[in-house]
Amino acid sequence: MDARPNKEREKDGLKTRTEVLGKAWVEKSQANVDDFNREFNEYLHSHCWNDIWNRPGLPRKTRSLLNLAMLTALGKEHELKLHIRGALNNGVTKDEIKEVFMQAACYAGVPSAVAAFRCAREVFASKE
Repeated sequence: MDARPNKEREKDGLKTRTEVLGKAWVEKSQANVDDFNREFNEYLHSHCWNDIWNRPGLPRKTRSLLNLAMLTALGKEHELKLHIRGALNNGVTKDEIKEVFMQAACYAGVPSAVAAFRCAREVFASKE
């Protein structure tokens, strides 16, 4: 775990989140931070986007592929769409995304993969 002060880790996590998900999306998300969810937002940046995403053990592309598989298995379509965009930003190809969903069909179930393919088509269409 990163031993730096939380504010530094939060700042670096916000930078990583912006690089992966895109400036426009992060700015829109940050506009919704209020007193109720501020601590959760700080947690996301310092722990998830810094302490995990900035670990040296895996490249961002691999982390994106893992997220796609896990979000497919969990059926978290909103987050899946977001991370499909992030995966494309991290250099993951459409064919690699397809292969993740094919594997997920086998291990997480066909209905989960059907939803994942649908999400990907929506994201691909919005980027073209």
